[in-house]
Amino acid sequence: MVGTQVAIIGAGPAGLMLSHLLQRAGIDSVVLENRSREYVERRIRAGVLEHGAAQLLRDNGVGDRMDREALLHRGIYVQFEGERHHIDFVELTGRGISVYGQQEIVKDLIQARLAAGGKLLFEAEATHIGDFGQDDRPWVAYRHNGQEQRVECEFVAACDGSHGIGRAALIAVGARAYEREYPHAWLGILARIPPASDELIYAYHERGFALHSMRSPEVSRLYLQVPPDEQLAAWPEERIWSELRLRLGESSLQAGEIMEIGITPLRSYVLEPMQSGRLFLAGDAAHIVPPTGAKGMNLALADVASLAAGLRDRLLSGSPERLAAYSGACSRRVWRAEYFSNFMTQLLHRDAEEDPFAHQLRLAQLRQLTTSRAAATALAENYTAAATEMLGQGVVPTPGA
Repeated sequence: MVGTQVAIIGAGPAGLMLSHLLQRAGIDSVVLENRSREYVERRIRAGVLEHGAAQLLRDNGVGDRMDREALLHRGIYVQFEGERHHIDFVELTGRGISVYGQQEIVKDLIQARLAAGGKLLFEAEATHIGDFGQDDRPWVAYRHNGQEQRVECEFVAACDGSHGIGRAALIAVGARAYEREYPHAWLGILARIPPASDELIYAYHERGFALHSMRSPEVSRLYLQVPPDEQLAAWPEERIWSELRLRLGESSLQAGEIMEIGITPLRSYVLEPMQSGRLFLAGDAAHIVPPTGAKGMNLALADVASLAAGLRDRLLSGSPERLAAYSGACSRRVWRAEYFSNFMTQLLHRDAEEDPFAHQLRLAQLRQLTTSRAAATALAENYTAAATEMLGQGVVPTPGA
């Protein structure tokens, strides 16, 4: 049996950042991760950081490599009807974005936790959360090295994703789920080719949406809209590159080594409240956004900044107010990010059975977005700050500051 103040389930950006913030505040934690260290450090996920999320990393001593290697973007390109338009976020809001892969943040956080003597247990599968009522002392059962074990704690933070035991535990005590399934999926590839653009390209095309992103000067991340029931077998490499060139308007886009490929259905999900008794959810365990708005990792980092501040108040000074208000404090920015992600998804994707009228309306909206400063500013504000706006306003102090 292990004892700690906070048991954290999941060693993604949310769980690791929470453990790091707590350690800087003098609070002990144990992180349980079902996968191996090699797996989580190589798992390719999000790559766009809002200004507030990037500053959170800097302020807490884990932003040095990000500042050296991240790709700084002033804005994005929006393409439709064969024309490409630039929306300059810096000019419109004073904020840009950073492109830095989630797996790189995970590497930085693991290194920082181990250097500080942090307790990270990989290949430790959490199987049950017990006694998490307000007046109880909770515990987490887990399986590690073939043995059944458990960690006793004062609070549990479930940062274990959409299929983890944290979400299931809250649903069992009455949490409400809000869901939306979209009639779209993304075929995504990670390719060893230099990016064909200096910034992201969001392309609306009669054959469907396409996105040109990147992870480094040598690696590109590319997406194509496909039906939600599409099979990978329908997409040989030649077809992938041909369709990308067509939809992105990049005839010179060169084929290269495909390092990773997959199909991801698009969905929105919010579980409320994000807490019950001494159990708290953060990141994908509590909410999912379609990736069109680049909000998932940013929401997760903002969640744990808020949660760490509440735990610090409760454990160090006995003040319960901020921790009790955690879910409510998260709700406003979660729903704003859901709204923006839904807006971008609806704006840029073609429905298979959509009538010509809807198509023309979407083109009119895209023209307004690229000709109206007010419309462009609204998009820029949401893209750069929707998930971390409270961090930028100083409403959620970072525990290590």
